[in-house]
Amino acid sequence: MAQHDIVSPLPGTFYRRASPDAAPYVEVGMSIDEGTVVGLVEVMKQFNDVETTIAGQVTEVLVEDGEPVDAGQVLMRIEA
Repeated sequence: MAQHDIVSPLPGTFYRRASPDAAPYVEVGMSIDEGTVVGLVEVMKQFNDVETTIAGQVTEVLVEDGEPVDAGQVLMRIEA
């Protein structure tokens, strides 16, 4: 099994959930499919989906909900 990083496509604020009262998109230990939305990056009131390019299991979430991120920053890791 190989470890894959999911990175932020742009700088902004990372959100792990669609709204403050919603459950997180993914949690550590979850199995996900290719194309699964794992979070959002907000830039100037525009929300951009962060999707996986591989299927696998979430092993680490490295950024908390509402934390600022840079383009290319690792958000989470997937084991595929």
